[in-house]
Amino acid sequence: MALKIEMLRTFCTVAQTGNLSEAANRLGRTQSAVSMTLKQMEEHLGKKLFEGERKNQLSPLGEQVFDLAQKQVRQFDQTVQSIEMAAEALHGLIRIVSVPSVAALVFPPVLEHMTARYPGIKVELRDTDTQQVLDALAEGKADIGIASGYHPLNGVKAVPLFEDRFGLVCSTGHPLMQQAGPPVIADIIGPAFVRNALCGLIRNAHFVEASGTADVTIHNTHSLITMVRTGKWVTVLPETVARFMPDSTAFRPIADLPDKREVYLYQRERSRFAALTEDCCAFIRSSGLFSNLAG
Repeated sequence: MALKIEMLRTFCTVAQTGNLSEAANRLGRTQSAVSMTLKQMEEHLGKKLFEGERKNQLSPLGEQVFDLAQKQVRQFDQTVQSIEMAAEALHGLIRIVSVPSVAALVFPPVLEHMTARYPGIKVELRDTDTQQVLDALAEGKADIGIASGYHPLNGVKAVPLFEDRFGLVCSTGHPLMQQAGPPVIADIIGPAFVRNALCGLIRNAHFVEASGTADVTIHNTHSLITMVRTGKWVTVLPETVARFMPDSTAFRPIADLPDKREVYLYQRERSRFAALTEDCCAFIRSSGLFSNLAG
């Protein structure tokens, strides 16, 4: 018996809730049906997915399966949603995926422009990290992508949008934000420094060497800002990212760090609605949204 997406969904729901009853309620199925699905999965795999019978603790295999199954269920649901939107898109469909910091700038004016110019158009907007932006473009799940850095993709055209400088991000009351002169790399990299995914775009040799010893790395921006807001931690981010942070945090240039992040606009060359994609990209490039950014 082959594993099916609904089996994975059932397993994920039980793993998330920790009991069969709540999982059955969420899925709209009977408890016995949920139990039978799990039993079929375990028989197919030849190993237990849970420790004991209470379903509140995953086995070592269960933890691995849970991580993989969650991704597949999420991807399946997104694919179904895209298929349904495409089927309903009598007047066209445009799908845009962007890194969050740029999405906050681009999505509102793009949505207003495209819906006003093409009444009845379907628009799908999603913000995620650079790698998932590239994956969506490569897999044909997005028509337009906005991501940090240049990454060649077959069948996808890339043009530079803007550059923004890297700098210190910390709480407004932090000593590095209060000192008279601008900080330098040596002031920032220490026990309180938190590395993040965008630090990988920095090529400054001094920064690369110093930040490589960081004890803490956070990939999720929300969690990163939560840490920084405590006043105990500092990080380095592009200025555009910092513009959408709470008032209790601030951005400051670093004297010996001239590096800038390059942001690119990616366009699939064979989109279903090619004219819409071209128009949308032209609007993003010429709208002046990035004219006041550093760099």
